[in-house]
Amino acid sequence: MLGELLVEAGVISEQQLKMALDRQKLTGERLGKILIEKNYVSEQTILDVLEKQLGVKQVSLFDRPLNPVVVKKIPESVARRYGAIAVSQEGNKLYVAMSDPLNVFAIDDLKMITGMEIEPLLALEDEINQAINRYYQLEESVSQVLGDIATDDKVSESDYKQLQDIENVEDDAPIIRLVNTIISRAVRERASDIHIEPMENTLRVRFRIDGVLHEVMSLPRNAQNAIISRIKIMANLDIAEHRLPQDGRIEVSAGGRNVDLRVSILPTIFGEKVVIRILDKSSFILQLPELGFSDDVRAQIERLIKKPNGMLLVTGPTGSGKTTTLYALLSRLNRPEENIITVEDPVEYRLDGINQVQVNPKIGLTFAEGLRAILRQDPNIIMVGEIRDRETADIAVRAALTGHLVLSTLHTNDAAGALARLVDMGVEPFLIASSVLAVTAQRLVRKICPNCKEPYRPGPDDPVRLLLNLPPDENITLYRGRGCGQCNNTGYYGRVAIHELMLMNGEIRRLVNQRASRDEIKEAAIRSGMRTLFQDGVRRVMAGETTVEEVLKHALIDD
Repeated sequence: MLGELLVEAGVISEQQLKMALDRQKLTGERLGKILIEKNYVSEQTILDVLEKQLGVKQVSLFDRPLNPVVVKKIPESVARRYGAIAVSQEGNKLYVAMSDPLNVFAIDDLKMITGMEIEPLLALEDEINQAINRYYQLEESVSQVLGDIATDDKVSESDYKQLQDIENVEDDAPIIRLVNTIISRAVRERASDIHIEPMENTLRVRFRIDGVLHEVMSLPRNAQNAIISRIKIMANLDIAEHRLPQDGRIEVSAGGRNVDLRVSILPTIFGEKVVIRILDKSSFILQLPELGFSDDVRAQIERLIKKPNGMLLVTGPTGSGKTTTLYALLSRLNRPEENIITVEDPVEYRLDGINQVQVNPKIGLTFAEGLRAILRQDPNIIMVGEIRDRETADIAVRAALTGHLVLSTLHTNDAAGALARLVDMGVEPFLIASSVLAVTAQRLVRKICPNCKEPYRPGPDDPVRLLLNLPPDENITLYRGRGCGQCNNTGYYGRVAIHELMLMNGEIRRLVNQRASRDEIKEAAIRSGMRTLFQDGVRRVMAGETTVEEVLKHALIDD
C-alpha cells in the first residue's frame, strides 16, 4: 500500500517500486527503509505523502516533553519492536507516534496490550528511537540503581568513605547515569528547577516547567541517599553533613548546551530535599526586543537607559524574569566607553565587558559594602541585583543622584508599590522623588502551545466577556491550547512577559513627597497613561498569545 501511495503521489517510479519490492522479498526489510536506503525518497517525504493521503497527522518528537506516565502505557520491548511511542492520551484514546502507521498488526497489538483505542501519528524513525531511549533509559537506570543500593535508608558516619567512592566509579555506574539522566531530561524539557523530595515512603522528583511543577517520577526511598550523595559530590558539598542546609554549584554540558546548576539542600523530617535551579547560558541573555515589551513601552525604556543618571527599578515576585530584564538592559548599554559594574547575589551569568561582583555575607561583602566599593571604581552604570534593606537603598538612591545610572530590582506586586516600599525602608521621600526615573513591573504568563492552538468564540454570557469588557453581541475570536504531546497536555508551551511601566512625573513626585499610599500613586500613574499588568495581559490575550486564565492567575492584582 505504501508503494502504491508513493507512486500515485509521483515521488517514486513504478520501476523503483519494483526494485524495492524485489529486495523486500529477499531480505524481509520494511519497504520504506529500502526506499530510503536506495535514496529513492526521503523519510520526511514518505511522512508527508502518508499525512496527505491517509489523513494521519505528523508530530515532531525532537526536544518535546512527553508525559512519562503516558509513555509507559506501552512496554519498552513493544515500543522498540514496532518503533512506536505513546505521546498523549485523551480518555480511552492513546495517541501513538509511529514511523509506519500502515502496520495494522502493530496497531492491533498495541490495542490489545494497552486496552485502549490507538490513534496513530506520524513521526520520523530517528526521533522515535531517540524518544524511546530517552524515556525508557531512566527506568533501566532506576532498576539498576535499586539493585546496587543497600535497602537501609539511613547513612551513618561509617558510610562516608563508601559514598565518597561514587566519585571514582566509571561513568556508566548506575547512580551516575541516573542523576545525569534526570538532569539532562530536565534541560531537554525546558525545566527551570528540579525538585528531589523525600516523602514518607517514596522519593518524589518534580520539574518546574513554564512556572508549574510537574511530577515526573516517584522512586523508592532506598535510592535517596545515593542520589543525594552523588549530587553533593558534583556540587562540592559536604557529603557527611545531613543536619544543615547547603548550597553549591555545578557546571555541566547537556543537550549541546552549557548549563549552570545551583544546588540547594534542605534537611526535612524525611531526609534532605534537593532543589536544583537550571540556568541555561545559551538562552538566558536576551536582547531588549525579545523581552515582550509593547512597542511604546520599549521605546520609553530605550529613552530612559540613555540618561546619564537616575534609577530604573524592575519589580515583581520571585521567578518573574527581573534578572533577565536587567541583563538585557546591560547588554544594550554595554559599550567600550562605559564602565559598568554589577553587585549580585549570586552572579547568575557572566557578561563580557562588564565587571561583576559576587556578594559574600560570610566575609562582610554585602550589597551595601559592595556598592560602596563600586562607587570608588569610577562607574558610569551600576546594577544592584536586589535592594533588600535601607542601607543598600540609601546608597543606590544617592548614587543615582550623583551622576550614575542605577538599575536594580525590588520585590513588590506592582510598579507603584516599589516607591511605597522604598519609603517603608526609611529612604527619605524627597530622595526617591529626585532619583527614580521609572519603575517597570512584570510577570511571566504561559504561552498557548502553537502545536495545538485552536480558536474559539466566547458565548454572549461567557464571563470572559465581562473580564475583557466586551459587549455580548461583539464577534470576537480567542485562542486556547487543546493539549498535545508537545505541551505535555497542558495547552501551554513557553512563557512571555507582561509589563507595566510607571514613569515619574510631577504629580507622582508630589505624592511620594507626601508619603501617599501605593493606591494613590497607582491611580495617578493610570491617569498619566500607564497600562497596568492586567491591561497588558489582555493585550496578549487579544493577540492570541495567552489565555484569560493565565492573566487572571498572574496579573489581576486589584484592577
